Amino acid sequence: MTRDGSAERDDRPVGDGPWWVGVGPIGAVVLIVVGIVGEAWVVFRWPGLPDEPDTAYYGVSRVLAIGLVLAGTALLGRLRTRAGKGPEGEEGGEG
Repeated sequence: MTRDGSAERDDRPVGDGPWWVGVGPIGAVVLIVVGIVGEAWVVFRWPGLPDEPDTAYYGVSRVLAIGLVLAGTALLGRLRTRAGKGPEGEEGGEG
């Protein structure tokens, strides 16, 4: 409560996003590696697979796709920040 007796409002979001929102570029690379290892696990039918391999394909493909999307958006964000700077590192490009 504040001095005047009213309750403060907290405008921060409360867990509204998916689990992968804050992983960043390092987490994206980890997800890609985990997805590739998972795909190899399913293709070579190593022990520990579920009875129905289609669910395993689907699960590891989702992890791989999320990792690729996160890595792509991190790369695009980095390229945009580089493109926004001029030759001397000034904002706005040329001029």
